[in-house]
Amino acid sequence: MKANSIVMHDPLAELLGAAEGGRLEYTYAEAVKLTGHSCPTVAGAYAATREALAALYPGELPERGAIRVELRERLEDGVAGVVASVASFITGAAGEGGFKGLAGRFARRGLLQLGAPITADLRFTRLDSGASVDVNLQRAPAMSPELMAGLRRALSPEASPAEREGFGHAWQARVAEMLAP
Repeated sequence: MKANSIVMHDPLAELLGAAEGGRLEYTYAEAVKLTGHSCPTVAGAYAATREALAALYPGELPERGAIRVELRERLEDGVAGVVASVASFITGAAGEGGFKGLAGRFARRGLLQLGAPITADLRFTRLDSGASVDVNLQRAPAMSPELMAGLRRALSPEASPAEREGFGHAWQARVAEMLAP
């Protein structure tokens, strides 16, 4: 699936020699590997993160580990966990289990908050300047009656491999609409 990649500068990765110049590139395919699936939620989280970073860092590489991410939904709600996973993967923002830092630098712990009192779906805030941007998740194109019927059939134990594969292709075509630049 084609989607513009997101390039970040990660000073921790640079310090530890994990990435030349600290340059890390994130792709939609990697977000799929992280979550284990490709769906409108994963695509929406990826696209929203890409949009927010472009707005916060016009003409420069976003700094991984230097961005606070807030989600309006609580972890128990809807798809908050999937959205948080994708945003965290790209930005480095982490909850209480995140990296505590080295010598007072590079901490990512506490930079991800769910259940935040915001009106948008997500808020991304630069730690250096305090600049923030609110973004909403793109809503998936409506499921056609044919796609819904294909889903029901694909979930059936009697579905053939060809039926499941056909549904998968139709599902991914719907997801691809959300990732177009």
